[in-house]
Amino acid sequence: MSQHLPHVTTAFPRRAVVTGAAGFIGSHLAHTLAQAGTVVIGVDRRNPAVDHTAAANLAPLHGLPGYVHITADLLNCAIDPLLIDADVVFHLAGVPGVRPSWGPQFGEYVASNILATQRVMEAATRIGVPRLVVASSSSVYGPTSGGASVETDQPRPASPYAVTKLAEEQLCLAHATQAHCSTSVVALRYFTVYGPRQRPDMFTHRVLRAALTGQPLRLYGDGHQRRDFTYIDDAVSATIAAATTPNARDVINVGGGSSASLLEVIGIARSLVGREIEVHQENPRSGDVLTTRANPGRAHEVLGWQPQVDLHSGMRSHMQALTAEPAVYGRAA
Repeated sequence: MSQHLPHVTTAFPRRAVVTGAAGFIGSHLAHTLAQAGTVVIGVDRRNPAVDHTAAANLAPLHGLPGYVHITADLLNCAIDPLLIDADVVFHLAGVPGVRPSWGPQFGEYVASNILATQRVMEAATRIGVPRLVVASSSSVYGPTSGGASVETDQPRPASPYAVTKLAEEQLCLAHATQAHCSTSVVALRYFTVYGPRQRPDMFTHRVLRAALTGQPLRLYGDGHQRRDFTYIDDAVSATIAAATTPNARDVINVGGGSSASLLEVIGIARSLVGREIEVHQENPRSGDVLTTRANPGRAHEVLGWQPQVDLHSGMRSHMQALTAEPAVYGRAA
């Protein structure tokens, strides 16, 4: 568990549905909501009885009153009963990752990120859920000039994954424009969220694991790529604010304000662990962009949100989680 208390809004929804609840962001969000007294319906197609990662992510929710977990696939399950009486749907379910989206797995991205989203949004409209918050990604911006991305910038997705995330957010927003739709939509473009329970293939996890174990780190490209790193607690607080702020609409960037190169992240990991990291440099991966950086103005203006956790502090908490549960978090990517 993180040692940082989320800097969240004072308002919490009474009843919420979290899709992708067994995932990285979803499990943290569900835990924060349930701790605050929200009745949370968590939905995920991964069965924690047989999926070790799902079980580990959901472990902090065990015993929390008001949390109900349902193993179901949004592509074919009955969604309407899940949404009855909900104040908000947090739609975080989907297939992540840039590299696997090239090739034969693309159909899975379309099915989970677009077709399942269509079913969720149709159900939310039928039930009349007041608010839907959908997880988008900074990857929709694609290559930039290096400056901060503003929500009004023209998206230029550079991978099949990014194409599906752009389609997902725009699909929800299109539904919200219909006269008969009473569901307002906020699409959050997350910028490189990291922290405890992060996916093992993500860079922050991989570099900390390399520092802790002494195993070599695969670095794709020269390491000068820059990312706007967002600590998980900050991402959760922005997500809750997106659900409870009355005038929140449309697309909002969620960036942690910790712009750093991958080489700088390696340096922080080295300083935290006190061990040199053996780096194996490889060719850049298709779809990776040189820089992601969020203009945070809209999040601050509309949601009253700003990040609280700097990269060094966040990586320290992430490292402590890896150290505490190596059997769960120490697997190779």
